[in-house]
Amino acid sequence: KTGKYLAFIYAIFLILGAIGAGNTFQVSQSLGIMQHEISFFNDYPYVFGIILAFITGLVIIGGIKRIANVAERIVPFMVVFYLIMVFWVLFVNFSLIDDAFILIFKEAFTPTAVAGGMFGAMAQGFQRAVFSNEAGLGSAAIAHAPARVKYPIRQGLVSLYEPFVDTIIVCTMTALVVIITGVYTGGTPELDAIISAKQGANLTSAAFGSVVSWFPHILGFAIFMFAFSTMISWSYYGERAWVYIFGIKSSIVFKLIFLAFIVIATIVNTGLMVDFSSILFLALAIPNIFGIVIMSGDVKGYLKDYMSKLKSGELDNEAIR
Repeated sequence: KTGKYLAFIYAIFLILGAIGAGNTFQVSQSLGIMQHEISFFNDYPYVFGIILAFITGLVIIGGIKRIANVAERIVPFMVVFYLIMVFWVLFVNFSLIDDAFILIFKEAFTPTAVAGGMFGAMAQGFQRAVFSNEAGLGSAAIAHAPARVKYPIRQGLVSLYEPFVDTIIVCTMTALVVIITGVYTGGTPELDAIISAKQGANLTSAAFGSVVSWFPHILGFAIFMFAFSTMISWSYYGERAWVYIFGIKSSIVFKLIFLAFIVIATIVNTGLMVDFSSILFLALAIPNIFGIVIMSGDVKGYLKDYMSKLKSGELDNEAIR
């Protein structure tokens, strides 16, 4: 019974999280960067929402196979493309990299920070890390569940690499770019407005633009594609939760709601979307963590069995067969 209650609560929060963090937040960030590149969207932001909703609808209505096919083509290409730009900025400012790391640790452990601000910074860091890699939310399990493997532990081990690549590599490099270029301090009306509006994508764009003037144009496309791939993935997560509660026949209802909120997100305050999504992620993590604790014994048993077979060479023999 406990498992059923947790599953129901988790499904409710997952539906809301898919619409919030997995949809409206992504739209607001990509809209901000596109408005900077295409002035037309400043006056007619809802047009951007309609276009994005149409493109997203073409993919998500096709189901998990189409979602997987699109995502596996977009994500690797965009990550490599993005890292090339990051490496160039860091290469040009190579002498400042150590100063950036020193600043990060210095600001985290100053007397003022230790007195209270450190915990606020840690809380903010945890929030942004969860936004980045979704660790602890249980969403990765939904993505890996359709995989047909003999040992589910393998999927769990694969999923461990995702937060590392996403947060430790990609996000750390992005942070270095923002710090090294100094855009995070503001200093101009445009930067101050970006910071106050919590438009992280635009701040990153400004950082790249301060080194190479045409980088923001390419970055705008990259951010749009990142947001798009995130949205189609979260649409699947939300749909699975919807089907669990309401049944498979009504799945199209969730998809239509999901697409409608893409347009709605273009006229809602960005800061509100960030705060709303943070709350939903926290709510989503609570039942998932309870579930992890309850199922930890089973997971430990599966892992122990898998590792014993791996050490004995039994898995190698199975591969040969």
